[in-house]
Amino acid sequence: MTPTAQNPLKGIYLMVASMGGFAIADTLIKLASGTMSPAHTTLMLMGGGLLVFAALAKWQGEALLSWEAFRPLYLMRYVAEIMGTFGIVLSLTYVDLSVVGAILQATPLVVVVGAILFLGERVSWRRWSAIGVGFVGVLMIVQPGDEGFDATVLWPILAMTGLALRDLTTRVTPPGMNSARLATYTMAAALPFALLWIGLAEDTWLPASPNWVLVFGMVGFGALGYLLLIASIRAAPVSVVSPYRYSRLIFLLVAGMLEFGERPGIMTLAGAALIVASGIYAMWRDRQTA
Repeated sequence: MTPTAQNPLKGIYLMVASMGGFAIADTLIKLASGTMSPAHTTLMLMGGGLLVFAALAKWQGEALLSWEAFRPLYLMRYVAEIMGTFGIVLSLTYVDLSVVGAILQATPLVVVVGAILFLGERVSWRRWSAIGVGFVGVLMIVQPGDEGFDATVLWPILAMTGLALRDLTTRVTPPGMNSARLATYTMAAALPFALLWIGLAEDTWLPASPNWVLVFGMVGFGALGYLLLIASIRAAPVSVVSPYRYSRLIFLLVAGMLEFGERPGIMTLAGAALIVASGIYAMWRDRQTA
């Protein structure tokens, strides 16, 4: 498959804007967790996203009913989206915003490794070193060997893995696949799993007292960030735009402190600094190579 035409600067701007949209949606999801279960939150996100993207695709003149939706590449993307969404919702329910944001910043590292292994992209030993430093930062945040290890921190790891796989599959989708149409297929594939989750949890099908302002806000900003992310990855090489995901960490750190009174520990801040530093170094190396 042939990637779309590349425009690195446009891709970078779109990525930062996407991370801002996701950060706002993340904050609203965490606020909504006070009145809704993770399963209900996921249902609202998938259902709302399906309506938004389907309406946008039809407005753009796209035909939604097509066997193309069942191509193996797209099926892989649906699985990655389900994994990433479930991981993020559970992360935002049980883990501090600052910790979630810090771990998600390692997604570009996983994406670059995946691009090297599966898309044939080449990077120098310096980039490999930066990737290693970034993973050390993740270990500092997770602290797997610590006596006070909190297993809920594994949910951001699940989200990170799903998002990385989603980005890789997005990068190699055919140029003719409209972004809104692709998002519609993804939301439609994920919706039954949200319903299954609610059924297994033996919960009511709809939340008892949802805050609809939060629901519409998290769906709207999530949809905006989603479309901008797809556009960013299609506009430039994965290894160029992915490091700019670190901007999401800045947004979430500020939101966590202002809205939830979070005070990240020294290990979390140090680990986040290593992850961001590895991303900044990767950006510098990309510019030097260019």
